[in-house]
Amino acid sequence: MEEHYPQECPFCKIALAYPPDDHSPVPRDPDSERVSPQCHLILSTPLVLAFLDILPISQGHILLIPRQHAEKLSDIPPKPTSPSARSPSLWRRSFPHEGTSPSHAMGFWMPLLSRALSKALEFEDWNVVQNNGIRAAQVVGHVHFHFIPRYPDDRKARTGDGKIDVGMLKSWRMFGRGAREDLDDDEGKEIAALIRQKLEKEIQDLTPPKGKL
Repeated sequence: MEEHYPQECPFCKIALAYPPDDHSPVPRDPDSERVSPQCHLILSTPLVLAFLDILPISQGHILLIPRQHAEKLSDIPPKPTSPSARSPSLWRRSFPHEGTSPSHAMGFWMPLLSRALSKALEFEDWNVVQNNGIRAAQVVGHVHFHFIPRYPDDRKARTGDGKIDVGMLKSWRMFGRGAREDLDDDEGKEIAALIRQKLEKEIQDLTPPKGKL
């Protein structure tokens, strides 16, 4: 187990605390206090998880990670070796879209999470960011993609002709504790529930009605 989920890795602790559900990739009412700090879970499959960042750059900042530990993107194996990733589940038999590899699964869930997030929190622009190594601003040594909503208030700096001054945008501040605030757990529960609701709808739209191809 240590090979797949190093004990010192906070994301591996989340992966162990929230095993994949046999019936749905979207948890119904996950207990946020299974780990400390609290985890506000959005997605849990045999291959990937998504949850709110505990130090969000903006409201709704979420992380998508492979369930199996990999420090950098280049470390992700072509096929999963962890027990949970190899075990089939009821929903995967009728919903094979996720694929069988962590890299395929992350690519599959990215647009669904993007749509669910933007619909839940009503924004039009967002960043998807992934850092590899300390010099590239990676803080947790477990592959993770940041989904960072950008709201209109981030675009107050404009040039005299009305165009946005990209160099002055608040949205391009560096990832650092000084630029981020701790997530309020009550707010986190509310936001995560909204995103899960929209994500369920996105999944339903991909699943054909019974009896139809």
